[in-house]
Amino acid sequence: MIDQLKKLQEELNSTLVTTKEELEDFRMKFISKKGVFTDLFEKFKELPGDQKREIGQALNEVKTFAQARFKELASQIDQVNTATDGADVTLPTVPFQAGSVHPITQTYFRVIEIFERLGFNVKDGPEIEDDWHNFTALNFPANHPARQMQDTYFLSEDKDSLLRTHTSNVQIRLMKDNKPPFRAIMPGRVYRNEAISSRAHCFFHQVEGLCIDKAISFKDLKQTLYHFSKEMFGKDTEIRLRPSYFPFTEPSAEIDISCFICKQKGCKICKQTGWVEIAGAGIVDPNVLENCGIDPSEYSGFAFGMGIERIAMLKYQLDDIRLFSENDLRFLRQF
Repeated sequence: MIDQLKKLQEELNSTLVTTKEELEDFRMKFISKKGVFTDLFEKFKELPGDQKREIGQALNEVKTFAQARFKELASQIDQVNTATDGADVTLPTVPFQAGSVHPITQTYFRVIEIFERLGFNVKDGPEIEDDWHNFTALNFPANHPARQMQDTYFLSEDKDSLLRTHTSNVQIRLMKDNKPPFRAIMPGRVYRNEAISSRAHCFFHQVEGLCIDKAISFKDLKQTLYHFSKEMFGKDTEIRLRPSYFPFTEPSAEIDISCFICKQKGCKICKQTGWVEIAGAGIVDPNVLENCGIDPSEYSGFAFGMGIERIAMLKYQLDDIRLFSENDLRFLRQF
């Protein structure tokens, strides 16, 4: 019987319960009047007198252990029920659904991937900026009409602290802190005090590029954007440059790509023109180079900037920029 009691104690130790039904089965088998100990005590009465002392002591210890084990398991069940606030922990779990990468993030990474293969590094900078890095160093003199092109969120009364209106502030920091040659892109979030509509938002994402070296020309700029457009929108994409004005580049141009949706036949995306604007670009103004301590007689460069939301809207054929920031799962699950 000693061996039988040892096996019984091992069974008590290894038995686990997770529901009230299993706990009741444990009670009926080990604790109740019809349980295994009733049979064992009946057999105990038939033992020779010289064995009763040792076996009786062992039998009482195992029975006491069974009662303590029952209380322990009952306590665990109560704790589970309290933690789950009455939830049925035996129900099947909800199937795990993996999330997806936001379309802006997908576009962001794709743009970086293309320019990195062209040898551009990725640079980052502060979103809260001062006037010199955001405007003055970029050839925006005080009270210059060009400042009206930017609807700025100012953070101080003297207007020297603001939310950056473009990632060009990172270009300035790069030119000040490094000696040419270099080429880099500056992706990031920017802010402008604009009315929110299907085509504009008070915050959005930009990627700007800068290349400074000796004998850089407009040809280098055109070839860079030509390669980017084909990689992003398709090998049949063409580009065209329209004269424009920016305070920090001279000459300047708006960059259009052939509409890859209608193949230049005319659609609502290209407004029936066959062309879609994607960026502004130009040769870095000598004044900007001088402001950053770079000799314009020795070095030249090009810069460009484009909106990531704009690229994503073209790529996914969307007509409302607000969709990217509204967190509507019906929209996001499509990506």
